[in-house]
Amino acid sequence: MKKQTQLKGALLLLSIALLSLGSCKKDSMSIDNELEFAKLEAITISSTSALGNSYGNSDSLYAMEACKKGNKKSPIELATLSSSITNYLTTNYAGFTFQKAFQITNQTSAAVDSYVVVIQFNSKPVALKFDAAGAFVKVLELREGRNMKGRGGWHAGGLFDHRDGKQRDTLAISAIPSAIKTYMSTTYSADTIVHAFVNKDQSIIVISKNVNYFATAFSISNTFLKRHQLPAFPGKGMSIAASALPAVSTSYLTTTFPNYVFKKAFEIKANGVVKAYLVLIDANLTKYAIHFDATGAFVKASTIR
Repeated sequence: MKKQTQLKGALLLLSIALLSLGSCKKDSMSIDNELEFAKLEAITISSTSALGNSYGNSDSLYAMEACKKGNKKSPIELATLSSSITNYLTTNYAGFTFQKAFQITNQTSAAVDSYVVVIQFNSKPVALKFDAAGAFVKVLELREGRNMKGRGGWHAGGLFDHRDGKQRDTLAISAIPSAIKTYMSTTYSADTIVHAFVNKDQSIIVISKNVNYFATAFSISNTFLKRHQLPAFPGKGMSIAASALPAVSTSYLTTTFPNYVFKKAFEIKANGVVKAYLVLIDANLTKYAIHFDATGAFVKASTIR
């Protein structure tokens, strides 16, 4: 009787072990399938080494969810793109360098579904999706090959490690180099500095306020690069958390800039009444300023650097 009990116990333990082994194998297959599915919907656009900076090991860069599984991706030239697409690029990414473009056609009807355009902007890759009519849809999320799986899209020390939300690129106002502070106080004496960022290439962006908001960029040697007025309602601004933004604004950001990183937001009032919101985000190493109206509806976006 005792031996039978021991035998039953051993069989039970063996069954549990086999079930556990089966589950691990199933999870592994699921992960592999996820990777293959992600690759089918992505487009290889470049490599980390092509950026000319030291970001660790070289790896491929992918534009995620560029097309639906099974759709056809056909390379096309810049001259083939519609004027609405080229005008959008010229207006929003002044000085861009064209890299590649694809026409995406439906797998069943062969009708044009969308266009994907890859450019270099301030020495950084940007992949954008446009609909069949040439209207802007969204900025595609970029990932290194090792981060194709899962939702994070980053690893410690990787190209997009700022996606962990730890705001390592925020530069304390007190830490802004004295040469930049002197330039700002001399050239834009009416400005009040409200924030600063240090980019992957070690250039610095200073956000300041003088009726309107401005972004002033400086090189790694603290030399002035350019100044850009941010799109926002001219009023009294107050810094707010991401959670204080209207839901419609958050929804727009999530849809238009997949896996974006929140940087800073301002609630803008006039006579004590909320008139607008200004949100600063990072999408694939490029920083954007987004203007929303009092209801949280999108008004305008502009690239900072």
